Amino acid sequence: MPEKPAEPTERSAVRSLLRLWPYVRPVRARWLSAALVAILASSLALVIPLVLKWMVDGPVAERDPGGVWLGALWLLLLGIVEAGLFGLRRWLVARPLASVEAAMRADLYRHLQRLPVAFHDRWPSGQLLSRGTTDLMLMRMFLAFPLTFLLVNGTTILVGFVILFAQEWTLGLVLLVPAVPLMIMCSLFESRYALVARRAQDQVGDLTTVVEESVLGIRIVKGFGRNRSQALAFRSLAQRLRTTELGKARLLAGIWGLITTVPELAIGAALVLGTVEVANGGLSAGTLVAFLSTALALRWPVESIGFLLAMSQEAATAADRYFEVMDVAEEPEPDTPVLGAATGEGIVFDGVEFRYPDAAPGSPPVLARIDLRIRPGETMALVGATGSGKTTLTALVPRLHDVTAGRILLDGEDISTMERSRLRELVSVAFEEPTLFSATVGENVRMGAEEASGQALSRALSVAQADFVHDLPQGVGTQVGEQGLSLSGGQRQRLALARAVVGAPRFLVLDDPLSALDVHTEALVEAALRSVLEETTALVVAHRPSTVMLADRVALLSGGRITAVGTHQELLRTDAEYAWLMSGAAGTGVLVPEEGSVR
Repeated sequence: MPEKPAEPTERSAVRSLLRLWPYVRPVRARWLSAALVAILASSLALVIPLVLKWMVDGPVAERDPGGVWLGALWLLLLGIVEAGLFGLRRWLVARPLASVEAAMRADLYRHLQRLPVAFHDRWPSGQLLSRGTTDLMLMRMFLAFPLTFLLVNGTTILVGFVILFAQEWTLGLVLLVPAVPLMIMCSLFESRYALVARRAQDQVGDLTTVVEESVLGIRIVKGFGRNRSQALAFRSLAQRLRTTELGKARLLAGIWGLITTVPELAIGAALVLGTVEVANGGLSAGTLVAFLSTALALRWPVESIGFLLAMSQEAATAADRYFEVMDVAEEPEPDTPVLGAATGEGIVFDGVEFRYPDAAPGSPPVLARIDLRIRPGETMALVGATGSGKTTLTALVPRLHDVTAGRILLDGEDISTMERSRLRELVSVAFEEPTLFSATVGENVRMGAEEASGQALSRALSVAQADFVHDLPQGVGTQVGEQGLSLSGGQRQRLALARAVVGAPRFLVLDDPLSALDVHTEALVEAALRSVLEETTALVVAHRPSTVMLADRVALLSGGRITAVGTHQELLRTDAEYAWLMSGAAGTGVLVPEEGSVR
């Protein structure tokens, strides 16, 4: 799980929003144009009271119908122009801000692909999904509406008060008095709303995680009749999110009520005082009408402040969450990659030690002082008790994890000095748990070698005994569905093996690649796989004697160390633990070390 983020503050919110500038900069001209258009449209709304003043003090007072119709025409034209300008503003911002969101989403996806496996082990996928969808939508909405209208409404209020003071400064002071308490309340609202908004968005991520896991694991849920328990778990999280959202609503209702009520009271007071002045002859009726019309025109800019601040805080929280992920360091690449030539030294583990990044301080390493050499063209089987660290060791070769100490050499070249892209062209892997994507059979297999020819694809499918694909509705063009769940476990594993061998890699790492196969299919795959292993240097995790027989030599992993290396027959004669593992017999008197802390 990711670490709990620090509580957001007004300063951190502003800082997070400022970090959006590199994305906004390419479209800044169009965004500023949209803001200027909106300011012009809002300013036109302040001209309407001036027209009303002219009408009341002129044509109305003088009983001139022609003047009244002329004034009405001007009001109509101003309204049409104002509506047209607001429509133009929306058109100006729609496309560029959609581009900003698309660019941020693309950067997030690219960054996620380059983050260490340890990061993905810690972070729930739902949290990442919510950052790439809901949070980005909130930031786009902020750029399109709250950011623009905080500027527009601020300018409108400033210009409006200048007009009010020009018309009657004493009444203007009446409206200005509530400004100070309103600013204090808005500041308190921002700090409280930021905390609740962050909590709500994190809970959306948790809820997304539960939904995703339930959908992907629907066979388990149904198979064990856990529908009710999953529904209760979801309901609990949904109820928690509901409570948080209600808290947000209460805060927003409170600030909205305050911002609405206080200006209304001030306008009411100004109306009473203005009426008294008109009655005393100190103020013309037209001026009072214009003053009150201007004050009413400022109602929405003032009342919308709470709503705009709430959207801004949600956007700031979304930006915080987005940059939490973007700030995680990517997998490091060597400063000066070494382009070494093949020296024919195979795979060498030299004093390799590994400890997981989240391991408790002082805990023993998963792998300690691994010294092992796999000669060029040799197949080495890796055998060990469950949890002994075999999968971890194989993950170190393609640098899914980096060694804590020591080094791994491929044909004499330290993998830490190689660019990952080049390393993963040399090393091909097949994992114990085969993962397929929502793509065609051919596309899934070609992930092992994008440029593989049709002949290479057919050969890989043949080696993996995956000829069943030709019986699918569209053959290799058949969509396998999400996670490949439309196929059996054995079929998925055979396609994963085909993906590993399709590119004829120089080095091959297979993590128990035949575990899901029946004995007859396993024998066929092993027979076909021998020709592939003759052309590569391979490390194969094995649990069964039939798989071990594919190897030239065997390495026994026990207690995080390589305790024995030799042929299958040699280790059967000389190593009791190996004999116990291969026989599967209990009661032999051989004690296998407990590896409960090893992954």
